[in-house]
Formats: sequence, C-alpha cells, structure tokens
Amino acid sequence: MTNQTLTVASLGFPRIGRHRELKFALEGYWSGKIAESDLLETAARLRAEHWALQRDRGISRIPSNDFSFYDHVLDTAVMVGAIPPAYGWSGGAVPLSTYFAMARGSQGEGHADCGHAHHGHGVPALEMTKWFDTNYHYMVPEIAEDQEFALTALKPVEHFLEAKALGIHTRPVILGPVTFLKLAKARPSTFKPLDLLPKLLPVYAELLRRLSEAGADWVQVDEPVLVLDLTEGERHAFTLAYEALAAAAPKLKLMLTTYFGALDDNLAAMAALPVAGLHVDLVRAPQQIEAVLQATRPDQVLSLGVIDGRNIWRAGLAGIIERVEPVVSARGLDRVEIAASCSLLHVPIDLELETALDADLATWLAFATQKLDELSILGRGLAQGKSVVLEALTASTKALAARAASSKVTDPLVQGRLSAIDAGMRERASAFEHRRKVQAEANRLPLFPTTTIGSFPQTSEVRKARAAHARGAMSYMDYEAFLRAETETAVRWQEEIGLDVLVHGEFERNDMVQYFGEQLSGFAFTRHAWVQSYGSRYVRPPIIFGDVSRPNPMTVRWWEYAQSLTDKPMKGMLTGPVTILNWSFVRDDIARSETCRQIALAIRDEVVDLEKAGARMIQIDEAALREGLPLRHRDWQHYLDWAVECFRLCSSGIADRTQIHTHMCYSEFNDIIAAIAAMDADVISIETSRSKMELLDAFRTYAYPNEIGPGVYDIHSPRVPEIAEMTDLLSLARQRLQDRQIWINPDCGLKTRKWEEVRPALVNMVAAARELRNAAR
Repeated sequence: MTNQTLTVASLGFPRIGRHRELKFALEGYWSGKIAESDLLETAARLRAEHWALQRDRGISRIPSNDFSFYDHVLDTAVMVGAIPPAYGWSGGAVPLSTYFAMARGSQGEGHADCGHAHHGHGVPALEMTKWFDTNYHYMVPEIAEDQEFALTALKPVEHFLEAKALGIHTRPVILGPVTFLKLAKARPSTFKPLDLLPKLLPVYAELLRRLSEAGADWVQVDEPVLVLDLTEGERHAFTLAYEALAAAAPKLKLMLTTYFGALDDNLAAMAALPVAGLHVDLVRAPQQIEAVLQATRPDQVLSLGVIDGRNIWRAGLAGIIERVEPVVSARGLDRVEIAASCSLLHVPIDLELETALDADLATWLAFATQKLDELSILGRGLAQGKSVVLEALTASTKALAARAASSKVTDPLVQGRLSAIDAGMRERASAFEHRRKVQAEANRLPLFPTTTIGSFPQTSEVRKARAAHARGAMSYMDYEAFLRAETETAVRWQEEIGLDVLVHGEFERNDMVQYFGEQLSGFAFTRHAWVQSYGSRYVRPPIIFGDVSRPNPMTVRWWEYAQSLTDKPMKGMLTGPVTILNWSFVRDDIARSETCRQIALAIRDEVVDLEKAGARMIQIDEAALREGLPLRHRDWQHYLDWAVECFRLCSSGIADRTQIHTHMCYSEFNDIIAAIAAMDADVISIETSRSKMELLDAFRTYAYPNEIGPGVYDIHSPRVPEIAEMTDLLSLARQRLQDRQIWINPDCGLKTRKWEEVRPALVNMVAAARELRNAAR
C-alpha cells in the first residue's frame, strides 16, 4: 500500500492570523486609521498564508471561502441579498459600510463602520447569538415574508480564483441553504423563513454554476442543522434543495457537511440526497459510523471527522487508526476522507507560539496547526501502513499515558469534597417570596432600580498598565495605585449620574473567566491562543487540565475597597461555574458535570467570604448557561439538572438578606424557563434590546416570580440609544412583567465599549428610569 494515498481534508481554518492581524486591521478600519484597501490587503495576505500552511502540512482538500471579515452567516445573508431595508441598500454590490452596519450597527455619522448618515440616528445591528453550542457568535439573518433573493456577491468564486492564482486548488465552503433559512429570523414572525426555500434555491444554483465555471470540482456545503431535531417538512426541504442544486451544476461534486452531533433520525433522508460525499462528526458522535456505512451509497465519499475541532487535547492517533481501518477496508481509499470533526475556527492557531506553558501540559495539547499534522499522520498511516508513521503514533500514545498518570491532574482533597455534597447544600434557607421582603427592607431601593452588569470600559490606559505590570515595567504598588484610582473614578461617576446599585468596574480583571481561573487550581493559561468570539472580539479560553479548587479568596479585597468608597450597595461580581466551564477548554477525561461541580464548590467558598465581608448583593454570572444545552431535546434535561444544581450549589450557602443576581446572554428562554426558575436567583438580568423585549414573553407565560433586569442598551454596537428608545423598550417590558419585578440595566458588561459611548448611554438609561418612575406614580 506504500504508493496509495488517502484524501486529508480541512473543513475550515482560523481567520484571525497568528498575531491577530485581522483584529487590528478591522479595528484600524473602523476607527478610520487605515483605508479599505489596507484592510483588503491584510485579508488577502492572511488567506494566502493559511492556504499555504495547510498545503505544506499535508492537507489535500484545502478550504476557501472559510475566511470572513465578521461572520460566515452574515456573509451568506449579504451574498443572497437578505439585507433589511433599514440598512439603506437598494441593489447592486454591497459596500463594506453596509456589511459592517449589519454587524455592528450604525450611529448615522458617516464613519467607516457605518456609513449611513441618511439614517439620522442610525440603525441597530442584527441580532447576534451563539453558533449551535459553541462559543462563536453569528449574526441572525432577518427575512421578510416578501423577501427577494439575488446573488449580490461572488465571494466564494473570488476566493477560489484567488487561491487558484497562487497555485492552490481549493474546495470552496458555503453555508447550505436549509441551514441558512433555519437559522434566520422571520420579520414579521408570522411565517417560517424555510417557506422561502424555493425562492432562495435559484441563487444557490447560480453560485454553483459560477464555481463550476471557475474550475471548482468539489464544494463543501455546510448543513449542521442536520444534527438537530427536524420535522418531516424540514427533512423534505433537504430533498427539494439538493435535487435542485445537483441539477444546477452536474459536474460539481457536493460534500454535504454535518458536525456537532449525530445524524440519527435524519440519516435516512440525508443518505438519499444526490450528493457525492458526506462528512460526519465522529468526535461528538462516534457511535454513528456503523449506521452511516449502512445507509449511504457505496459510491459516496465518506469524510470522517476524527480529530476534535473544538478542543485542544492531543489525539490518540493509534486508536483512531484502529477505529477507521475497517471503514477504509469496507469503502476503499478513494471513498474515504480524513478530517477534523468541524472547522478549526474554534481552536487556537499554533501551539508553537506558547513558549511559557508547563512542559508536561504542552505535550498533551494540539492547536489548529498541530491538528493539521495529526490529520496528515492519520492519512499516511491509513494509506501506507502504521509502520510509516510509527514514531508519531508512539509519541502520541506516550503523551496520553503521561497525562493519565500525572499527579497534576487529580487532587484527592477535591474528590473527597465532591463526595460530601448533600441536598442541603443546594437549597436557600427560605423561599424567594420571603427573601424578597427581607431584601427589600434591607436595601430600600426605588421602583425600577438601575445598575450595570459589572465591567466598565477597559481603556488603552488600563490595558497598557496591565501589560506593563505583567512584563515588570510597573511595580506592584504602582499598578495597585493605578487600579484603585480607576475604581474610585468609576464609583464616583456612578454616584454622580444616579445609579442605584453600583459595581467596581473590574479594572483588575483581564477576562471574566480568566481572572478566576488564574486563581483556581487545575487551570492553565496561554499567551497567544486566541479564538474568535465575534467580529474582532477574540478570547483566550482557559485550559482546565486537572481537579479544581480555590486556594484563596479571589475578589473580596477589591469588593471591600469599592464598598468603602460609597454608601450605596456595591455588588460582588463573580462568574458562575457553568459559564467558567462552557468558556474554557475542558478536560476530556472526566464528565463535564464533575468538573462543573468542582468549580461550583470553589465559587461557593467565594460567595460565603463576600457575604462575611458585608456584601448584600452578589452577582454570579451564568452568561453561557444556555449555550451548553445539548443540540437534541432528549439530552436537555440531564444537562439542565446538573447545570442548575451547580448554580444552586455555589449560591445557597448564604442568608436570606443577601441578594443573588445572575446574568445570561443570548438565551432563547422559552424552552428552558423552568430551569431558570429552578436556579432561584433573586434577580436575573438578560439581553433583550435587540429582540425588542421578545425574550420576556417566556417569563410572562411562565409567571416567573423573581426579579428581572431586561437589557435596554445594546452593548455590542457602538451606537448610543436615546432616552425615548429605552423608555419604549421599558414600556414593552411593563406589558410583560410587574413593575416590582423590573430592574433597568444594559444588555451585558461594558468592558469592550468606549467611555465616550458608555457615559451618554448610561446617563440616558438613568433618565429613562426616572421617566418610568414618574409614569408609574
């Protein structure tokens, strides 16, 4: 078999660049510091580098059109002309100003990031939510009932030709038409976007014809909704779609790509589609391979996602070869591809950049570039025999064994504490209605109390001081004095504008998860392992490699200082265990629920210490609770049971008078409202400004009794909402909630915004609260 080959495929590569080049180019363009041509040049250079890297690492199916300036779903919406009228587009080529207005909103001042001066006060961005159960955000397309689609951009063709000119033959990636419409939002909500599939398919057909004419032989069509619970009508939509697309460009082969789960009851309908290949995720759903083999046609190419595209642990290559060899034998080398489970968008670019990691830990990890190497090794081993790659297989096996045996992974004290958890540790002393009265008497807040979610702008001065301290250029004492001054300024300003419940601003925190992880055992952190969250917003997720505990208090000292500056209540600010779990790269050798309980016990210790220090309000953010929800309904209850248990475990060791707040992001609450109620937080704040308070319908229908802060200020957009806009939103909230339930706050933390945006927005928010109080008298 030494001369035989097996196709090794990449489904997508991180866009951001090894040194975040795309981030800096985007932000330079938005601020007017660089021209559009400079932005385009940076993007072209990054694409060329990434294509060459994948080629040089042994990838034979290299993707194109996996690059995006902001988001691939937004790219698709723009490409098919699904641009709401508010953005001022009237046909023809779509300028970047319109594209970024859809992504970020427009203030209506003609800046590079908006360009809609004729819109007066600007226009909000599209809604944004999480891409399935990942930490990546996508822009939600808005589809009108009378929507007309048109091929307004040829980005997939242009990028294919761009790579071709460099001598690299790529497989273009496009988001499938069914997934695009299934993820879209109907405006108005009286129809289903998928009903418009017949109108959309001619646009896709034209795109495929253009790709075929350009010389493409394969196209990767991503349809991840195939791993969701689908109706018969939705399955039929796939038949309608792919019969039309197969006929549109007969010479073009389609690789239908699924990921993040198993096909299960969608497999039969999918297997009948006229596509040349199918990609399946064998990391999330290894059990599906036998059913896939039996259901698919012998002539179809099977792409096997065997390398984890969503986590950073080194793969057991020898074990993968043993599992895949029978598939290759049954199918033949020319009918099998080896790939990552999904796009590598969700992992950092290159482990080689991390020169300061623990030496043992580094041998256990693989980032995107290393995963390309793993794929190449698997491809050669499966095609030419294990002896050809024996050294690599031995190294992989040795690394996995060392990790399993390491004393850095398991802590007997943590294991003992887990076994001692009892039911009483998960319950508040009294029911909410009693706590509400005790807390109202203790806090004496006005109707519609105002607060913020926690963080204030991390200015360039804050970031520079942090960096200077980290490299030893600023002493501990000077850095401490700087942070205290920033905190005092923030507290005084909050008092000045009249906020009712204050926060300290979190200037000492680099990230809402990293800050805690750095003070907990079992966590490791990187310097350059950036992953895209949305647009130019990148994060460095912590790596949970071992058992978790809290050696010392983490936030008490800063809370005590901030509270000493004011007589108003100062919230203690914590990140919840489920969010820390879901926003980290989590160990894969124990159940996620076990790791979450370990984190919950650590946060419980911090809650108790804050209360002892005098905190009357403690916010435990669970921004990511819903995004951890399994994709199949049958698996929801198990996840929600342990997620709610972990929140209650960390929040229940306190007295009735201590008010527990929590915050959640991007949550469609209707389907998990019972679990939210079971969390039993005294106050929950949620993002509702982009949805125009629609998310509150779940709380009204459920008759949710606790207090709620529906966001009235979209912090993901640079625009400043006017008082009237906020009062309009609050009027909608009052239609859904009782006045005594309503708190007034922004959608989320303000860390990523600028003070020149935050100051007028919060002043307007406080003014809106005053108007509401006057109206309620």
